[in-house]
Order: sequence, then structure tokens, then C-alpha cells
Amino acid sequence: MRRRWPQITTIVLGVLVVALVVATGVLGARTWQGKNDADERAKATQAARQMGVNLMSLNYETAQKDLDRIVAGTTGELKNKLSTQSKQLLDQLSKTQAKSSVDQVEAGVVSIDDDSAEVMVSLNGTVTNPKVKDGAARAYRYLMDLTRVDDRWLVSELEVVP
Repeated sequence: MRRRWPQITTIVLGVLVVALVVATGVLGARTWQGKNDADERAKATQAARQMGVNLMSLNYETAQKDLDRIVAGTTGELKNKLSTQSKQLLDQLSKTQAKSSVDQVEAGVVSIDDDSAEVMVSLNGTVTNPKVKDGAARAYRYLMDLTRVDDRWLVSELEVVP
């Protein structure tokens, strides 16, 4: 029986080492996945925040550049729609000589999975034009659907919400 104790001890220690390695691997994978999920959530939120800022940072003097920046952050049907309506948007900005800027922006993820997210964005800003030189305060809320394209989150649908 004494000769078996070293064998039993070795077997028990071997099983414990294997169990410890497996547990470390599982915990490591869960930690990595949690960090990855948090990173994707932050990226989607930032993309939606930036789109909100872009939508509300318009200037008739730099309208084409502003519109190009907005279109670059979109995908799918929304991108097509904005591209086909760009002339109308540029004409309207030029006609009104409007300028708008953002004072405050907040965003929060409503839902997210591997390749899509829904984010609510709330913005406060000021719009000026020759008729309203001191500016008029404006508040907007957008519900944005985002799609992950490669490693970028792009807005695929946009809705103004009350």
C-alpha cells in the first residue's frame, strides 16, 4: 500500500493541474469575450455619437465637405438615399445660409449583437442664419441602426424620435 501512495498522489496532482489549466482557460476566454463585447459596444456608441455630431454640424460654406462626412458614416439604403438627395440638401443649406453646431451630445446602446446595434443619440445645439443671427437652440434625438462593416460601425438606418 505504501508503494501506491506516490502513484495516487501523482495521479491526483495531475488531475488537479489539468482542472486548473482548464479553469484558467475558461475564465480567460470569458474575460476576453467580455472585453471584446465592451469594446464593440464602445465603438458602436462612438460611431453613433459622431454621426449625430456630423448631422448637426452643418455650415452652408462647407456643405459639400459636411455632407461627404455624413455619407462616409453610412451604409446600405441610407447611404444611397443620402447620395441621391445630396443636391437638394446642398441647395437648401445654401438658400438658408444655415449654420448649426452641437453644444451637448449623449448616446446609449439600446441593443447590440455581433454585427448590428441600435443606439439612441440626444443632441443639443444652435442653428443660425441671416434671419436668426443670435441662433436658435435645437434639441434632436435620433434612433440609429448600425451595421458592422469589417471593423467599422456604420449607420444603416436613422430615425428622428420625439
